[in-house]
Amino acid sequence: MTAPGASVPPPPVSLAASGARYAGLAGAVLLAVAGYLGGALPDAPLGATPASIWRTPDGPATLTCWLIGTVLLVGAWWSLREGAPSTRWAYVTAGLWALPLLVAPPLGSRDVYSYACQGWTYAHGVDPYTVGVAAAGCPWLDTVAPIWRDTPAPYGPVFVLLAALAVGLGGGLTGTIVALRVIAVAGLLLAALCLPALARAAGVPAGVVAGVPARRGVSAGVVAGVPARREVSAGVVAGVPARRAVWLALAGPLVGVHLVAGAHNDAVMLGLLLCGLLVVVRRPGRPAALLLAGALLGLAVTVKASAVVVVPFAVLAGMPDQYTVRALLRHGAWLTGGLLAALLVTSAVSGLGFGWVGGLTHSGDSEQWTSPPTAVGFVVDYAGALVGRDPQAVPVVRAVALLLLVGVLLMLWWRAWHVLRGLNEAAAPEVRCSGVGCSGVAGPGVAARGVASSGVASPGSASPGGASSGGASSGVVSSGVACPEVGCPRVARSRVALHGAALALVATVVLSPVFHPWYATWPLALLALTAARTTWFVLPTAAAAFLALPDGTNLARVTKAPGALAMTALLLTVLVRALRTARRRRRHR
Repeated sequence: MTAPGASVPPPPVSLAASGARYAGLAGAVLLAVAGYLGGALPDAPLGATPASIWRTPDGPATLTCWLIGTVLLVGAWWSLREGAPSTRWAYVTAGLWALPLLVAPPLGSRDVYSYACQGWTYAHGVDPYTVGVAAAGCPWLDTVAPIWRDTPAPYGPVFVLLAALAVGLGGGLTGTIVALRVIAVAGLLLAALCLPALARAAGVPAGVVAGVPARRGVSAGVVAGVPARREVSAGVVAGVPARRAVWLALAGPLVGVHLVAGAHNDAVMLGLLLCGLLVVVRRPGRPAALLLAGALLGLAVTVKASAVVVVPFAVLAGMPDQYTVRALLRHGAWLTGGLLAALLVTSAVSGLGFGWVGGLTHSGDSEQWTSPPTAVGFVVDYAGALVGRDPQAVPVVRAVALLLLVGVLLMLWWRAWHVLRGLNEAAAPEVRCSGVGCSGVAGPGVAARGVASSGVASPGSASPGGASSGGASSGVVSSGVACPEVGCPRVARSRVALHGAALALVATVVLSPVFHPWYATWPLALLALTAARTTWFVLPTAAAAFLALPDGTNLARVTKAPGALAMTALLLTVLVRALRTARRRRRHR
C-alpha cells in the first residue's frame, strides 16, 4: 500500500494508448504532406472545389492524404476522449502531433494571409479599421481571399499590434507567416500551462468522468483503459480531470490543423482567456488578482471580441464566499475595472481607438450552412422559392438568433448565480470533504435551487451540459461536487462558474451568424474541465475537422442546400429531445 504523501507512479501505458499516439502522429504527417502538395499556399488558385482539386496533377494525392490523415488524427483523439494515461503523456503526444503541422504550409484556411496584410496595413501607417487591405496597397493582396480584401479588420487592437510585429520581424510574406505561427503557438503554450491548475481548482471530479464509475467491458476502477490505483476507490481515477482536459484541449485535430498550421488568432485569445480565469479561481476576492484577471480577459477581448461572453461568469468565479448583490457589485467592479483598463490602454497605445468594434459587423459577410441560424434562413428561402417568393430570411433569422443568444447568456448566468447561492447556503457544516472527494447531505436549499441540474451534482445520468438527472431529488451532493485536496465548496463554486462560461461559449458558437471549424475550439478547454460527459461536444468537434480541405476550401460552400437541410433537421431533433427531457424532469419533481 502506498504510504501517505508518497508520490504515485504513473499508470502503465496501454497498448491501445500507444497505438493511438502513433496513429495520430501518422495522421499529422499525412496532413503536412497534403499541405505541401495542395495546402493554402500563396500561389494556390482561389475558389477551388473538390472536383477542380482532383483534376490537378497532385489533386488525388492531396485529397487522399488529407482524408486518411484526418481520419487517423480524429480517430486517435476520439479513442482517448475520457482521458490520456497521464497528463505528461498527453502533453508529449500533443506536442508530437503538432510538430509536423508546425513546419507545414498554412492548412484549412487563408486567414493567415489576411492577418499579414492587416499587420502590413497598420505597420505602414494606415488604419485597418477604416481601409481594406486592397485599398491600403498590401503587396500580398493576391494571397487574401477575395471576400476579405475590401473589409476592415474585425479583430481588436492587440492582435493588430501582434500582426504588425510579425510583419516587422518577418520582413517578407514567408517570415511574417512564420512569426504569426509562433505567436499562435505561444498562445497555445499559455493555455497548456494553465490547464492543470484549472483542473485542480475547478475540474470535474475523477469519479464523474463519463458520468459512470466504469464503462461496459472495463473492469471497476478502470476508466479509458487506465488501471485503478490501489489507494483509489473503484470508478475513481486520480488526476483524470487534468489528463482529460489537456488531451481534449490540446491534442484535438482542430488545434493542430487550424491553430498551429493555420495560425489562427483564436489560439492567442484562448491562452489569455484561460490565464485570466486561472487567476480568478486561484485568488478569488482579492482586488489585485481581480484587476489582473480583468486585464487578461480584456486582452483576450481585444484579440477576438467573442471572449467577452466569459466575463460575467469570471465575476462569479472571483467571488470568494458570500453570493450577495453587494458582493457581486464589489468584486465585479474590480474585475471590470481591469478589463476596461486593458481596453483603454490598448486602444490608446495602438492609436486606433475603438474603430475595431465597427469591423465586427463584417464578420457575417460569409454565409454557410454550418451556422445553424444561417442554415435555417437558407431553408426558409428554399421553401419560399417553391411558392415563387424570395423571403431573404438569412439576415432576419440571424438577427433573431443574436437576440436569442442574449437571452440564453442571461439565463445561463442567472442559473449559475442561483446555483452558487444554493451551494453557499449548504457549504458548511453539512458537506464533508475527504482527500478524494466530497460526500454528504446538502443543506435544505441545494436540491431546490437546482444544484443537481447544474452539472455539479451526483454522477447519475448526465445531460449534455454535464448535468445529472439522477439523484436530483435526494438532496445528496455526491461526487459531482468532489474536490481533491482543497475545500469542497470552493471547488464546486469554481466549477459552476466555469461550466457556465463554457456553455456561454457553446451558445455563442451555435447562435452566431457564422461558424468556421476553428470556432469549435473556443469552449473546448472549459468543457473538458467541467463537463461530466464528453461525447456531446467531442463528436461535433471531430466532425468539424472534415469541413475544410487543405487549401482552405470549405466544403460547406459546395454543399449548401443538403447541408442546410441536414443542419435544420439536426437542430429540430435536438430541440425536440431537449423539450422531452425538460418535460420528464418536471414530471418527476
